[in-house]
Amino acid sequence: MYAIVEIAGQQFKVAKDQKVFVNRLSTEEGKKVSFDNVLLIGDGDKTTLGAPAIDGAQVSAKVLKHLKGDKVIVFKKKRRKGYRVKNGHRQALTEIVIEGITASGAKPAKKAEKAAPKKETKKAEPKAAAKTEVKKAAPKAKPAAKKATGKADDLKKIEGVGPKAAEAMVNAGLDTFAKVAKAKPEDIEAILAEASSRLAHLVANTWPQQAKLAADGKWDELKELQDNLDGGRK
Repeated sequence: MYAIVEIAGQQFKVAKDQKVFVNRLSTEEGKKVSFDNVLLIGDGDKTTLGAPAIDGAQVSAKVLKHLKGDKVIVFKKKRRKGYRVKNGHRQALTEIVIEGITASGAKPAKKAEKAAPKKETKKAEPKAAAKTEVKKAAPKAKPAAKKATGKADDLKKIEGVGPKAAEAMVNAGLDTFAKVAKAKPEDIEAILAEASSRLAHLVANTWPQQAKLAADGKWDELKELQDNLDGGRK
């Protein structure tokens, strides 16, 4: 049996006991992890396709170790401009071993339970008083959201934080440098992984330190620190 599964924004064809190198995961070494975005399962002559994923399918694995890939040289040059930039990059990777492939599970039952109460609330039309109360309560929540967005800092000044990562942290309440400085790197990585599988490979081990310097207005020290980082990582 084999499966095609999406892990940390990439698709892999995996089988049991196979070792795979994927983008850095936030799970600690030695712990188990599961992936639900299974796109295809092949078992002998039978092939099951998802639309796009297969409901109830799951691939379980174990994290062996975290490591860095080979160095890649990135060289940029503009002709007749005297512009030359040379940078090195080593991708943060995680080695995992596939422990099992499950073709079915209890996910469809959970979705049905969530959908049932929604239909009942739509049919309950006679309660006009309840509708008016909800309409009156809605304007009170909007001014609070405007105040929060007005105080938000530009988190993209932290090396390694892109637009999507900044949006995920703001939605989770980490909208200022001061709040990011107080957060733990593993908590930030968990927020990113929950927001999108494409952000699960990001490593935030220096983000609180960078945010602390930014919150204190120490921009020169922040620049010196970022010059020694590789994409926001030590």
